[in-house]
Amino acid sequence: MKVTVDWIEGLNFVGANEKGQRVTFGGEGDYVSPMETLLMSVGACASIDVVMILEKARQKVTGCRCKLEGGRAEEPPRSFTGLNLHFVVAGSDLSVKHVTKAIDLSVEKYCSVMHSLDKEMPVSTSFEIVPV
Repeated sequence: MKVTVDWIEGLNFVGANEKGQRVTFGGEGDYVSPMETLLMSVGACASIDVVMILEKARQKVTGCRCKLEGGRAEEPPRSFTGLNLHFVVAGSDLSVKHVTKAIDLSVEKYCSVMHSLDKEMPVSTSFEIVPV
């Protein structure tokens, strides 16, 4: 995996992957901050896992949103001190047991972004099922 990050101006940068896909982020108010990007990456990674696991279990999932909150240290490097992931999973006849298992497997085993963070950092999860 290779990416580049190029300075635009001020504290704003654009990242690109080998496919040419781009994301703009920065340390000023115009763009998503690197820490917000990291938090979004945790949510995207975990959501991919949850959807894949539910589909493999033949659950009729039609939507998945992950709402995240990250606590941060007051002093530099101001790393995350804890994460909370709340999943809103939509579908028909979704099993609480399957949704619980999918989230647990993602957080405990599969989410590579989560497992790239401090292993001692507390992570909590919750979910709600929205029938459709």
